[in-house]
Amino acid sequence: MSIKSYIGKRAKPTKGSTENIKVSDYMTTNLITFRPNQSVLEVMNTLIKKRISGGPVVNDKNELVGIISEGDCMKQISNSRYYNQPLQDFKVEQHMNTNVDTIDGSMNVFDAADKFLTSKHRRFPIVENGKLVGQISQKDVLKAALQLKGRNWK
Repeated sequence: MSIKSYIGKRAKPTKGSTENIKVSDYMTTNLITFRPNQSVLEVMNTLIKKRISGGPVVNDKNELVGIISEGDCMKQISNSRYYNQPLQDFKVEQHMNTNVDTIDGSMNVFDAADKFLTSKHRRFPIVENGKLVGQISQKDVLKAALQLKGRNWK
């Protein structure tokens, strides 16, 4: 497993700037998470029911071990048809992405926007002391920008 964490620049805030607008101020903490031993079919049902495109995979200690997305599920649908195997036989741990990029909760939300643009990710988990504490999505960054409209964005 490879987890990369991006930490934003630590420049001093200037008067009137939004430097102190942190990812942790806008991240989601009430997360829908998945377990490695869940079936891919369960994940697909949850993604549809909750109208989400993916989510973090955690172990019993709430440590981040991967991410599973609609795309991962789509690959499984294709493979199960090709090999003529039922979807419920496949577990999340077989299809999740274990190469997970995270960002620091203290990162400036605008620096996080840059990370979204350069990485093409839809979401970044936030980990503190090895535990999953939240997630920020592109939509969360958009919400932050709307709440800050009219302010100086230095």
